[in-house]
Amino acid sequence: MTTTEIPTASLRELAELSHAWPFEEARKIVARLKRKPKDEVIFETGYGPSGLPHIGTFGEVARTTMVRHAFRVLTDDKIKTRLIAFSDDMDGLRKVPDNIPNKELVAQHLGKPLTQVPDPFGTHDSFAAHNNARLRAFLDQFGFDYEFMSSTACYTSGRFDAALLTMLAHFEAVMAVMLPSLREERAQSYSPFLPISPVSGIVLQVPVVAHDAKAGTIDYEDPDSGERVTTLVTGGRCKLQWKPDWAMRWVALGVDYEMAGKDLIDSVKLSSEICRTLGGAPPEGFNYELFLDEQGQKISKSKGNGLTIDEWLRYASPESLSLFMYREPKAAKRLYFDVIPRHVDEYQQFLGAYERQGIKERLGNPVWHIHSGNPPKPDMPITFQLLLTLVSSSNAENAETLWGFIGRYRPGVTPQTHPELDALVGYAINYYRDFVAPTKKFREPGAAERAALIDLRDALSQLPADADAQAIQDVVYEVGRREPFLDEKKKAKDGKPGVSLDWFNMLYQVLLGQEKGPRFGSFVAAYGTGNTIGMIDGALARSA
Repeated sequence: MTTTEIPTASLRELAELSHAWPFEEARKIVARLKRKPKDEVIFETGYGPSGLPHIGTFGEVARTTMVRHAFRVLTDDKIKTRLIAFSDDMDGLRKVPDNIPNKELVAQHLGKPLTQVPDPFGTHDSFAAHNNARLRAFLDQFGFDYEFMSSTACYTSGRFDAALLTMLAHFEAVMAVMLPSLREERAQSYSPFLPISPVSGIVLQVPVVAHDAKAGTIDYEDPDSGERVTTLVTGGRCKLQWKPDWAMRWVALGVDYEMAGKDLIDSVKLSSEICRTLGGAPPEGFNYELFLDEQGQKISKSKGNGLTIDEWLRYASPESLSLFMYREPKAAKRLYFDVIPRHVDEYQQFLGAYERQGIKERLGNPVWHIHSGNPPKPDMPITFQLLLTLVSSSNAENAETLWGFIGRYRPGVTPQTHPELDALVGYAINYYRDFVAPTKKFREPGAAERAALIDLRDALSQLPADADAQAIQDVVYEVGRREPFLDEKKKAKDGKPGVSLDWFNMLYQVLLGQEKGPRFGSFVAAYGTGNTIGMIDGALARSA
């Protein structure tokens, strides 16, 4: 029985008790509605288009979508929900990103709203339009149900006008919230309102020398001419500093749920206080941990460190990326190329486990949340790790070679019968070319290891041609049951000492030039005993 076939009441009752984090988050929103009922719940994610979208941007949308679906289950889908993907594209460009072309072109427009900065890629009307389009294309590719919203459009169309006037009416109260959080020098010139210069188009960081809530205006001194200027705060003539802006947006759009990175904990607190000052209720949410690059540094859009969206999808399926996002959102995680293979295979493992689980357990399975309650049937006859090892052992440069091995290991499996596996073959070849081949390093076997390899070669040569993976694994295991590979703490089924991982690690290091690999019997069954014997002979010859 799928979750779509379960009686609604039963599913909801189980969801109410589930410890899966999307349900825990969704229950916060249910409690919020009990305090203040409304007919529509607004989820929001934010994006700063000062740099190209990265995986962290996608992660926020993916995770919020999971919470949204969990909420729909908890409320029997009786309350309308919307997910707004909001772009802060009216922010002034503070610095030129490292990972773009035509930096000189962009540098001429520092300080201007991102929608007024030329597109260095030459494909859109502005830098913001280019990056917004990249974000939307990716979100569309994943099939997310969302509404894109532009900060510039909201300010200039008047959508934010009422909330801006409310902010102006509470000017002193907002300043009282913000000033204690600022350094003394910054506090002397701080204003929640940033006028847009009608001359230069720059977002001005200038003190407000007077404000008139009834007229809806602020006064400031022009930094170039020194003249006093009066401007309306509405109609796109001003924007807000980002913490007041965040709070104003929550009020204007009626946001009920928004998560944020751990680095924004203090900002969430300040914006929440401002939101209450404006008469609103801060949204529910939580602070997720940050993604780290290979060096353990925070991933930054402008630096371009870590992985891009396109890079992950060159090497792995979208579902594997969703699994990465689902897991432990409150734990810091390295987001680098070496995490990809594990998530590809573990996604398939979760998919396989789902078939065997009861309803309660399924609600805690990541694939239930990744696929909004309807995961596909598992149908992956070979692991990504095994594919990578096959590519590495054969130096395969094309899919046809790899499919030859697959056909031996899984007769009847073809690109036509298993298109997802065909995609995985392409991912494996790309990953091997870019990351495995450049770092391949064979080590020489020691004397005891060399003797064990000779015995393994002889044992494999005695196997029948149609020996299956388990029969091969038994032989490999038995040959490895010797010093220095014995593991006295492990006991085999026959009561004899077990075999340590050092035996299998040695096989991969000496034969394939890599640290780890899949189950060795499965590899030999796919690669062929004859090919494996040839590989052993080659390793012995290299070290002779």
